[in-house]
Amino acid sequence: MTRGKYIGLVVALLLFLLPWMVKFPGLSEEGHRVFGIFLAAIVLWVTEAIPLHATAVLIILLEILLVSGKALIGLPEGFEAPSYRLFFGTLADPVLMLFLGGFFLAHGAAKFDLDRNLARVLLRPLGTSASMILLGLIAITAIFSMFMSNTATTATMMAVVLPVMSQLPAKDRMRTGLALCIPIAANVGGLGTPIGTPPNAIAIGALSRNGTNIDFLQWMLMTIPFMVVILAVVWVVIGKLYRFGGKKIEIKIDSKFNKSLPAIVFYVTFAATIVLWLTSKLHGMNSSIVGFIPVAVLLSTRVFSAKDLQSIQWHVLWLVAGGIALGVGVGKCGLDAWLLGLIDWNSMSSGMIIAMLAVTALVLSTVISNSATANLVVPLAMTLALSESIAISPVTAAVFVAIGSSLAMALPISTPPNAVAISTGVVRTKDLALVGTLVGAIGLALFLVGGQWFWALVGVLQ
Repeated sequence: MTRGKYIGLVVALLLFLLPWMVKFPGLSEEGHRVFGIFLAAIVLWVTEAIPLHATAVLIILLEILLVSGKALIGLPEGFEAPSYRLFFGTLADPVLMLFLGGFFLAHGAAKFDLDRNLARVLLRPLGTSASMILLGLIAITAIFSMFMSNTATTATMMAVVLPVMSQLPAKDRMRTGLALCIPIAANVGGLGTPIGTPPNAIAIGALSRNGTNIDFLQWMLMTIPFMVVILAVVWVVIGKLYRFGGKKIEIKIDSKFNKSLPAIVFYVTFAATIVLWLTSKLHGMNSSIVGFIPVAVLLSTRVFSAKDLQSIQWHVLWLVAGGIALGVGVGKCGLDAWLLGLIDWNSMSSGMIIAMLAVTALVLSTVISNSATANLVVPLAMTLALSESIAISPVTAAVFVAIGSSLAMALPISTPPNAVAISTGVVRTKDLALVGTLVGAIGLALFLVGGQWFWALVGVLQ
C-alpha cells in the first residue's frame, strides 16, 4: 500500500457517501445509491487502492445490500428491486464462459508449447532480413493475441525475441524495435476476436442483453480488416524509427512438438473449438456455449488437472463480472439516463457522438485498465444508443468503446504487455508514448472513418 492508494481509499469512501448526503435534482433515491457505488468504483479502479477484481466483487456485494430485493435499507415505493440473484448471476454470465474457454486454450497452448512451436514454424520461412523478421514477429504476435491473453502472448513472444536482442550490439536501435513491436502487436491483435481482450467480451455481453447478438465470425469480419491495416502501420512506424544497424538477424527457437496423448487431445480440442466458433451459423451454438466445450473436454479427459484449473485467470473473469453487475445496477436504477441527461446530445451529430465515446474510452483507458474503462463506458454508450432521440446503432456504440479501450497503449500502466516491454530495459517510456500514441490515434481514426461504412457493407450493420 502506497500513500496514493491510501488516499484512493479515503476518496472512494467519501464519494460513496456523497450521494447519501447531497441530493441531485432528477435522480431517484435508488439512483443515488448506485451513484455512490459508481463513483467509488471509478476511484478504486483508477488508483488500484484495492485489486481491480476486488473492486468488482465489492460492486456486486454493495448492489445486493443496497438496491436488490434483499437490500438492508428500505427501498422507495414504486421501485421494482431486481433480485439479488441477478447480481450474483453476473459471476456466471455467458460472456464469462466464452472467456473461460479462451483461457483454457491459452493455458493449454503454453502447457504443451504449442505457442513456441507455432512461432518456430511460422518464423522459419522469413529468412534473416530484419524487415521481414520484424513483420513476422508482429503478425505472429497478433495472431496469438487473438486467442490468448495479451499478457500471455507478450510473455511468450518476448521469450522468443530476447535471445535475438542479445545478439545485437548494445546501441543498435533494432533492440528497442524488437522489444517494442511485441506488446504493440499484442494489443492490436486483441481486437480481432471476442476472446482477444476483455473489452470485446464486455461489449458483446452488453449487446446480447439488449437483444443484439454478435457471433465469433461477425466480430472477426468487423475488426480483422482494420487490424491488418493497423499492424501494417506498426511495421512501418517501428521499422522507420528503429532501423536495424546490421546485415542479418538469426532467430533460433529450440522446441519440438509434444506428441503425447494429452497434447494430441489438446490440439484436436483447440482446432475443433476454433472451427465451431467460426461456423456458429451452421450448427446453431453461440460463442459462449462453444467456449465451454474445451473446459468440459479438457477437464473430463484429465488433460487439465486441478492445478491447471487453479492457473486460470479467474481474477479477470471476476473483473468482467463486476463490470456487468455495475451496468445492470446503473440501468435498473436509472442512473444511466440521469448521467446522459447532463449533456445535450441532441445538439451533436451521430458521428460526433460516436467519436466522443471512442475518444473518451481511449483517453480513460490510457491511465486505467482497459477492462475497467469498458465496464464504465459501455453501459452508458448502450443507454445512449437505445434512446429514441439519438440515431446511433447500439453495435457501433458498444464496439467503438471496446476498440477505443483496447487501442490505449501509450504508457507503461495502460496495459500489462507494456509493462513487460519496459521490464526488458531497452524500451523507455518515451518510446511507448511515441509509438503507442501514433498507433492508437491512427487505429481509432481508421475505425471512425471507415468502420460503420464497412460494417454496413459486410452486413453487420443493417
